[in-house]
Amino acid sequence: MSITEQEAAKGLTFQNEESTYLQAISQGLGEAMREDETVIQIGEDIGEFGGAFKVTKGLIDEFGEERVIDTPLSESGFIGAAVGAALMGLRPVVEVQYADFLSCGWDQIVNVAAKIHYRTGDPVPMVIRAPSGAGLRAGPFHSQSPEGWFAHVPGLKVVAPATPFDAKGLLRSAIEDPNPVIFFEHKYLYRRLKERLPREKYKIDIGRASVRRDGTDVSVITYGAMLYKALEAAKQLNTNGISVEVVDIRTINPLDKAAIIASVKKTGKVVIVTEDHYSFGVSAELAATINEGAFEYLDGPIERIAPPDTPIPYSPPLEDAYLPQVEEITTGITKLVAY
Repeated sequence: MSITEQEAAKGLTFQNEESTYLQAISQGLGEAMREDETVIQIGEDIGEFGGAFKVTKGLIDEFGEERVIDTPLSESGFIGAAVGAALMGLRPVVEVQYADFLSCGWDQIVNVAAKIHYRTGDPVPMVIRAPSGAGLRAGPFHSQSPEGWFAHVPGLKVVAPATPFDAKGLLRSAIEDPNPVIFFEHKYLYRRLKERLPREKYKIDIGRASVRRDGTDVSVITYGAMLYKALEAAKQLNTNGISVEVVDIRTINPLDKAAIIASVKKTGKVVIVTEDHYSFGVSAELAATINEGAFEYLDGPIERIAPPDTPIPYSPPLEDAYLPQVEEITTGITKLVAY
């Protein structure tokens, strides 16, 4: 049963036309701005140009320059401006053209936005949208998956949706959240996915995972674009009699530990698949969570499949070799099931 079918059972009705992952985010932004005049957009080229990937296209025509604010090329400057706007009662949504460039605003994110509530008790209701991930042959400076950098910082929430339905629902929750949220949008998925979305307003709680496929032999824990490779691996292995459960964590911080541990208790074996680097990253935290919460249920070692600790290459064959592929996932699952 798809996620939309699951939600339909809760009383939602769906639009006739399908929306891409990109369109779902754009719809979420527009709806939030219509409902709440304190929601504003801030970023480079997000106005007349419509953003680097055209996610904000048309918003300036509806809401004007005072709410869709083009900025100079200075991540530290416009992220800092968004922090100030949030403290003054607005709900800024910042677009960073590529997630790699979050590093240019590092101080404002981790030493200002993330710390204010702890220091003063004031809310900082802001979202930073960050197109992330590889697959577009964009090389080492436009292809990184830096979610692990920010998941380590107290005071930040980190979201990484994998479907159009989730992208819109989690974005609505992020905009309404009183805490700063880093919202990672996998740019490889922008125009490759289509899904019918609800006619009604809906939200998805930050910190709630989703079981995308039920299984009994092994659990695959993943998120983002890797979800689709995990699902394809599970489909292939099903013909060989291996039942794979696929859990999409959807948000990295807060992490739905209960859902992860419940799946591990059910299957006894775990493969973690991420696009974040192998060492010191999200896969390591997931492995530690499972070890602490479900060690006695494990029937084999935790298998991690993630890119090597190298910059992302430009070359298409090298980038493909760098990223986890379906064959690598099926091999890892098969090896673990036979353990």
